[in-house]
Amino acid sequence: MEIKIRQVSIDDLNEIAEVENICFPKAEAATKESFKQRIETFPERFFVAELNGKIIGFINGCVINETVICDELFQDSALHVSNGYYQTIFGLDVIPEYRNQGIAAKLMKHMIQAARSSYRKGVILTCKEKLIHYYMKFGYKNKGVSTSVHGGAKWYDMILEF
Repeated sequence: MEIKIRQVSIDDLNEIAEVENICFPKAEAATKESFKQRIETFPERFFVAELNGKIIGFINGCVINETVICDELFQDSALHVSNGYYQTIFGLDVIPEYRNQGIAAKLMKHMIQAARSSYRKGVILTCKEKLIHYYMKFGYKNKGVSTSVHGGAKWYDMILEF
């Protein structure tokens, strides 16, 4: 299985929206319009995993100067600070039939490397409790319960400092 990781293009918009709707409940899923804004604002911070020309996963997030993600970031791409200190991760999506094959890890490692080569101070994300251990494998530290109320879920702030 030859997985290709590449930067997103606006032509990927429909496929990305489909993958998001498969991977997240409606209350938590980003909208197609939100993805359009992200692709237009920070395409260099948005990577897709492709298999035989089909997008099977992706990772994306803006850059900010804070060490935690606030809910406003999910809605407003204008809050992206291109020369900011911390790479955020808004979503790490892999469609179910391709999970547990290392694709999410490939995407995560790609994003971490992109953040390092851009001289960021680290990478931040929010996750549900069941995923804390997964992200710790990459070196993330759990900062505790997040103030985020995105999608009505309970989130935890995670940080990977370089």
